[in-house]
Amino acid sequence: MRVLGLDPGSRRTGYGVVERHGNVHRALAHGTIAPPAKLDLAHRIHAIAVRAGEVMEEFRPDAVVVEEAFYHESVRSTLVLGHVRGALLAAAIGHGLTVAEYSPREIKLSVTGTGSGSKQQVAFMVRRLLGLHGALPPDAADALAAALCHLHRARRSEPLRAASAAARSLEALLAKRARR
Repeated sequence: MRVLGLDPGSRRTGYGVVERHGNVHRALAHGTIAPPAKLDLAHRIHAIAVRAGEVMEEFRPDAVVVEEAFYHESVRSTLVLGHVRGALLAAAIGHGLTVAEYSPREIKLSVTGTGSGSKQQVAFMVRRLLGLHGALPPDAADALAAALCHLHRARRSEPLRAASAAARSLEALLAKRARR
């Protein structure tokens, strides 16, 4: 399974593509989308959505994870973040991709074991889990963490899906026998 994680921001949006084969997770790409600061908000959002779409086309993920909005003291910052999130969600849907959203707390808990982990703890664990070396831009680390969170959640739900499918098959078989 291949997942694109996105950490939205109007100045810098982080992205990270992680692939899972069995129990092995591998980072395929990560970086930051940083449109020129001189652009007005609408053009920055457009540039972010276009570049995110290019990443989607290049890596063809099975799912896209967008970090949920968190609330700033500044209402304007929260609204701007919502605009960026909306553009990213629309880009993912436009590419026919499944979208998942997790709160920053859920992502930190999944990667660091605590929902209140610091940015440094998240980056450290992402580097460790993915075998990356050197510095990792904070936005890219958060995006990779979001992708890992989704892969961990998807892995836990796979046995549940298989069990429910088996239960439905058993119910169908029993119903068929009861009709005879």
